[in-house]
Amino acid sequence: MVIEILSPSTAMRDKVLKLKRYLSAGVREYWIVDPDSNTVSVHLLKNGEYVIHAYGGDETVPVHVLEGCIINLTEVFAE
Repeated sequence: MVIEILSPSTAMRDKVLKLKRYLSAGVREYWIVDPDSNTVSVHLLKNGEYVIHAYGGDETVPVHVLEGCIINLTEVFAE
């Protein structure tokens, strides 16, 4: 599992270049956390491709590589 937290200077690299590298390396779960929009894009490896799930607001996000682990976004994006 890899988690990237976006910043204006690295956002494009995280969303494109690193995404491709992690896919080719077989990273099973890749999260892109955007603190500006309080969202998380979860990329899950399925059949050699990433399936994307988007979360935001007060949702909870399951960590697929850690059975039973759930992240509450209200705690992640607490102000």
